[in-house]
This record gives sequence, C-alpha cells and structure tokens, in this order.
Amino acid sequence: MADGMARALWERYEPVHALVYFAPEAHRAADGLGLRGFWMGYFALRAAPLGAVPPSVVTSCFYVFHPTRVARALPDAWTYAAPADTLAARAEAMDAAMTRLFGADTVGSAAFTEAADLAWEAAAAADTTGRVLAAANQAIERPERPAVRLWQALTTLREHRGDSHVAVLVGLGIGPVEAMVLKAAAGESDGTFLRETRKWPEEDWAAAVARLRADGRLAADGSLTPSGAALRAEAEARTDAAAEGPWTALGAERGERLAALLEPLARTVGESGLLPAGNPVGLTRGTYPGGR
Repeated sequence: MADGMARALWERYEPVHALVYFAPEAHRAADGLGLRGFWMGYFALRAAPLGAVPPSVVTSCFYVFHPTRVARALPDAWTYAAPADTLAARAEAMDAAMTRLFGADTVGSAAFTEAADLAWEAAAAADTTGRVLAAANQAIERPERPAVRLWQALTTLREHRGDSHVAVLVGLGIGPVEAMVLKAAAGESDGTFLRETRKWPEEDWAAAVARLRADGRLAADGSLTPSGAALRAEAEARTDAAAEGPWTALGAERGERLAALLEPLARTVGESGLLPAGNPVGLTRGTYPGGR
C-alpha cells in the first residue's frame, strides 16, 4: 500500500466523509437550520467553511454541478443560516451520526481517538496551496470530541484530494461533463445518475459524448477506447500523486495504521444502506454498494 497510499486511504475515508450528505442526522440538522430540501442542505453544509460566498464560487470549486443546480440553493441558504451556524450544526450532526452508526463504545475507544489524531495530523500537513476547499476546512479549529475531529480531518483530506483532482482535470482539458462521461464509461459510476443529480441537460451530455468520440476517447457503444482509458488513467494517477503529500508526512507505517483503523468504519457505512446507488464518487472497493 505504501506506493499507493493516497488512493488506499481515500477508499477508506470517502464513505465516512459521505455521512454529511446521507445520514439522517445531517438531514435533520439542515431542516433545523431552515434549509429547504436536500440540495440546499448539501451545498450549505459542504460550502459553509468558505463563508457566504456566491454560487459562482461554489460552482467553480465543486466543478461538476450545473450552475443552475447551485444557484437554486445559494445564496438563499445564507438567509436561513449563517455559515458559522451551519458549521456548528454540521459538527453536531456528524458526532451524532457516527456515534449511532459505529456505536458509543467504538467512538469512545482508544483506537477511535488514535484514528482521529492520526487523521488530524495528516490533514494539518496537507499543502493547501491552490486548494480552496481544503484550505477552508483545514482552517477549522481542532474539535475536542474524537468523532468530530475524525470527520473534520477526513473531510479536509477529502477536499484536498478533490481540489487536486479538479486541478488535474483543468490541466488535461477535461471539462465537468466530459469528466462525468469518462467516469461512467469506465464503469465507475452511473451516467444517468450523474447527469440528473448534477442537473445537466441531456443536450449538454450528448455534446460532451460527441466531443469525446470525435477526439477518439469514446467508442460508438459508449465504452472507453484505449486512448480514453489512457486519459482516464492519467487523470487518476496525477490525482493520486497530487494527494500524496499528507501521507508522505504521516509516514507509511502510521498511514497503514490509519487505513486499518478506518477499514471497519468505512465498511459499516457501506453496509448501512445510507449511500446511494450510482456511486457518484467512483469508489471501486466493497465499502461502497456495488464496489469491486
């Protein structure tokens, strides 16, 4: 695992991070703030570390959402709940969700605190230059409660990787829709699910498919050509390399220890039924429904 620590850790922390979108505690927190509907809650809870930024900033950072999807939630969300209040509610929700899902004994254990501290150290070591979402999350003060500390650290690391991935996509000339088409063509996500949840019109999706076919990246049946597979592999390899810094700082032995501590947590989330079908993040491990 030492040669691929960034990917190995991502496969284990992504499901735990995803509780903020799908756990009932998160939905109740959003409702309690007065936020209206799933998507307003999603964008407010995820974007809150940035402050009350306009939708254009969030569209840029999140990359794959159609601007109208974001604009239906922001800036209206900030009229119901200030970012600081949203962050506080997010922390409470994650503490409650993790305690319920993993059990009070697990969350209160020495091993869980060890995981939280290792993850926090890795997150603090992340170079957030050019990584806006990671920098905003890294700036949040260290939580006292281990569950909140672990979730916040994993979220900083997740956004660090995500920011890196966006930079790689931009550098390779892969636009938001093309990125999703390639992911679906690789068999890592469901294309219809991605298009509908990210609110892209069918004509925009079709245009991206046509461009990728014209470039020799997609075959007529929608599968990746060797050229398309190579582009996809290059994007993933560059993302892994850009996300390696925190794990280099933590060291192989402690990184492997953190992976071992996260493994049962990720599997519990994966088996909980909370995560949606369609695998929007493209995880391939068994910790995600349908993962290989």
